[in-house]
Amino acid sequence: MAGGEDAVRPPARLPALLRRQQLVRLSADGWERALAAPWDDGARACLELWAVRGLPLVVTRQPTALRDALATGLPAPARFRRRRLALAVVPADVVFLDEFPPAEAVTRLLPRAFVAAWRSLVATLAGAGCGARVYGGFGWQALTRLAYVHADSDLDLLLPVSTAAHADEVVQVLAAAAWDGPRLDGELLFPDGAAIAWREWHDYRQGRAAQVLVKRLRGVALENPA
Repeated sequence: MAGGEDAVRPPARLPALLRRQQLVRLSADGWERALAAPWDDGARACLELWAVRGLPLVVTRQPTALRDALATGLPAPARFRRRRLALAVVPADVVFLDEFPPAEAVTRLLPRAFVAAWRSLVATLAGAGCGARVYGGFGWQALTRLAYVHADSDLDLLLPVSTAAHADEVVQVLAAAAWDGPRLDGELLFPDGAAIAWREWHDYRQGRAAQVLVKRLRGVALENPA
């Protein structure tokens, strides 16, 4: 958050190639500025833990009115009542951009009965040219080793795809998967940063939906993708 000294800082510039669901790591000065805001006790305790451990924030949709700052978020773990905290950070305080963990990294969070099927699904996606990552509760727990996952948690997949045909191939893998574990949710991520829920894409391509909701860094819209 901006402090009094920011009046003499050089103009901030947003990082290149920025997109939703990227992670950002802040500098020590960045955390000091973030903690200078008037947080309540619960939010401050969570953010202090993040600062001490050097844990990331996630890039959220950027409001049109926000200038020279980066909108980020933090879904707090169970110990902080799963609150959603929003932080506008100075881009110069971002040390580097990061990513959610690869799908294989959450294997240890699954009950043993689902491990073999999960590894098979991850390998099949990789064979289709999709290096899936996991965000949401499973992704945050894998990143932080704090308690996020509960009995009703979905497995949220971030699925990079290159074309509409590639998206079709990846979605077919998911739709045909022999999977009895947590519900598979998440988004297809296209090269331009557009993200579409894989289930919505499947319905759209099957003719069961007239449009899909496309999420981008600076907005959302109902569209008819090619």
